[in-house]
Amino acid sequence: MSGILSKLEASAQRAFISGLRRNAYHAADGRRIRCGMRSYDSSSLPMDERLKKIASVYRRFAEDEAHGRSPLYEQLATEVARDLPALEFLADLPRSKRQPNLLFAAVRYICGTADGWEEFRDWLNGYREQIQSVILKRRTQTNEPARCATLLPIFALLPQPLALLEIGASAGLCLIPDRYAYTYNRKVRIAPTSKIGVVPPMFWCEANEKTPIPKRNIEVVWRAGLDIEPVQLDDRDGTAWLEALVWPDENDRLALFRQALAVAREAPPQVVQGDLRVDLPALAAQAPSRATLVIFHSAVIAYVESTAERFALANTIANIGAVWISNEGSNVSPRENEPESVSCPAGQFLLLKNKMPIACTDPHGASIRWF
Repeated sequence: MSGILSKLEASAQRAFISGLRRNAYHAADGRRIRCGMRSYDSSSLPMDERLKKIASVYRRFAEDEAHGRSPLYEQLATEVARDLPALEFLADLPRSKRQPNLLFAAVRYICGTADGWEEFRDWLNGYREQIQSVILKRRTQTNEPARCATLLPIFALLPQPLALLEIGASAGLCLIPDRYAYTYNRKVRIAPTSKIGVVPPMFWCEANEKTPIPKRNIEVVWRAGLDIEPVQLDDRDGTAWLEALVWPDENDRLALFRQALAVAREAPPQVVQGDLRVDLPALAAQAPSRATLVIFHSAVIAYVESTAERFALANTIANIGAVWISNEGSNVSPRENEPESVSCPAGQFLLLKNKMPIACTDPHGASIRWF
């Protein structure tokens, strides 16, 4: 087993690729198109209040999320925040479709990865209709399997075996944490629970001293996901979109994502199409009674905009009687009142168990700080 882990660790360290190809797959008709340069003059007219609000979202994204992680996205978000034509493009979209991740992924999906702001701006202007079509059709279904490294410690503390039910499961890559390998603090290595036919990804995670790093992987006897629009593992367009959501400047993430995708295809987890507001109880009822039922989600609650619906979700999970693991932004986390000392840095997630704060986690699974 140690020999296998050493190979996995070496593979993870070498995982670096050149990023998405400049000619991206076009989902509308199966063609590949090359996005050329279309120049125009930016307007210097003053912004109205609506555009100022959109600009503030992009500035926060640049400062709190992209800074130190993706120089390209930091630059693009900063420039979008002060470019009137780009802001007007966003203002014409429904409010839920204006997120930076959605815009940047749509441009990459159509044109590839821009060299910088000028090329991105010209693509946005020259291929406005195609980009808008992708934004309206797609959602930010970022299926980041590396988040399993920050979920594993809390999963391992629960009575085994587990029945995992993920809300907003996308392609289901976070439903198979037991099939991945992990390295904590560059020295604690954890192997997959069961052997599979392909080499699993090795996820690296930095953990503080309080984090209860498990000695072994978890035991999962049942798993299912719920998503309003599941991504099928054999859907070329769907998986291409998921790849477009992986940030540039972090090409190791793309390599690990593709490894996780290969693992999932060996034994695809069940992901059911449905609405978390109404379909959750029926799916949870399928879990075996001998297992600890865990309902979990990451970066999902922000898309449940109604406060009343968030309370309804909390009540639904409470009535089901499952363990509730939430991994969300601090501003939307369904937590109970806690001491003011419990806080997470901007851009990090707050991990909760049954609405009680447990840890701060990196949104891409790179670190965990247990309280």
